Amino acid sequence: MPSNDARTLLQTAVPTAAVGVVAAAVSGVVAGGKGAIGALVGTVVVMVFMGIGLVVLNRTAKSLPHLFQAMGLMLYTAQLLLLFIFVAVFKNTTLFNPKSFAITLVVATVVWIAAQARAYMKAKILYVEPDSADGRQPEKTGSSK
Repeated sequence: MPSNDARTLLQTAVPTAAVGVVAAAVSGVVAGGKGAIGALVGTVVVMVFMGIGLVVLNRTAKSLPHLFQAMGLMLYTAQLLLLFIFVAVFKNTTLFNPKSFAITLVVATVVWIAAQARAYMKAKILYVEPDSADGRQPEKTGSSK
């Protein structure tokens, strides 16, 4: 994984994990142990879904740059649908508190997206290919007027 991609992943995963820890503590106080488990499961689900999406999007940008924007829109739509399905499947579970899970899922998703937007805004990514390494200037082919 190139350093820009790893840096972006780190800048999005750390705030999301921090929000997950805070959510687990708050849910543990409010809803007990099952609330804390629900918050942790919600955080892990968001980090896995969004992390996979970020890796897929970065690989698409490198191999098929003309599909980057369409892939990004499709990817975010698919991620939100998968998160919705995950919430629907575990709505009546007794393994953890579903309300803590759902609230943490939404908050962690918003934090991930905000952190990802911030990471991309702060990144110094070249959008023009730099000159070659040997310093040669390209040959002029047009008129010299």
